[in-house]
Amino acid sequence: MQNSPVSKVIIPVAGLGTRFLPATKAQPKEMLPVVDKPAIQYIVEEVVASGIRDIVLITGAQKRAIEDHFDRNRELEDRLREQGKTQMLEAVQRITKLANIYYVRQKEQLGDGHAILSAKNLVKDEAVGVMFGDEIVDSKTPVLKQLMDVYNEVHAPVIAVMQVPTKEVSMYGIVEGVEVKPNLWKVTKLTEKPLPKETRSRLAIVGKYIITPNTLQAIELASPSHHGELRLIDGFRSQLKKEAIYAYAFEGKRYDCGNKLQFLQATVAMALKHPEVKEAFRAFLKTIK
Repeated sequence: MQNSPVSKVIIPVAGLGTRFLPATKAQPKEMLPVVDKPAIQYIVEEVVASGIRDIVLITGAQKRAIEDHFDRNRELEDRLREQGKTQMLEAVQRITKLANIYYVRQKEQLGDGHAILSAKNLVKDEAVGVMFGDEIVDSKTPVLKQLMDVYNEVHAPVIAVMQVPTKEVSMYGIVEGVEVKPNLWKVTKLTEKPLPKETRSRLAIVGKYIITPNTLQAIELASPSHHGELRLIDGFRSQLKKEAIYAYAFEGKRYDCGNKLQFLQATVAMALKHPEVKEAFRAFLKTIK
């Protein structure tokens, strides 16, 4: 139902991660560690912290490591138990109990919309969260929970956005809209990577959303791009002609872990919060000139 509560999240992780070659030649980009956890675990933990336990991961070739990470490794558990490494044992066991994770293989890379549609039979007629596997946000309240709270108010799709400098506008999908309350806009237009002169808006789309069954239908009916891809933004454009869509400027610091610089920034930020290394790491940073 269109006004159903959000109880599932789709996380597409089928991309090739070419920006991180050669590191991603034999391992998924989502498994690159940010301190001592792979990037994808931060995303899953955000979902769980938002009160959701059912997650659909859209995978592809060479993504087996992601499935293995959230599965049990009994040989490793036995070894840690024998060695008396209780804390490590609890840490690896906790990963397997985080959520109910379902895997759907995207056999061809045909766009983010196509990836989302791959989960259609598992989400059926309900609103669902969508989060991309390399978008880590450090925030007091999980961004997904922030979006869910907005959805419960407006009962319409919600797009996470952030303000970006003018020079970065052409790097993002950009939302234009009417601000209906602080940090919340009713969307009037969505443009994929416009030149700064083509829009006055600086509201950039971040890879976190609440979508509805009508969004899925709109993606299905959208025309593929000139690359033959089905795009989520094209589905939103079609849906916007018939019903309201909202954009919410979330609270938190966002790191795009598909970007080398921001991946490093995320690693530093998370290390400075890590109870095991934060003090020594802070001292080390002060020695760097």
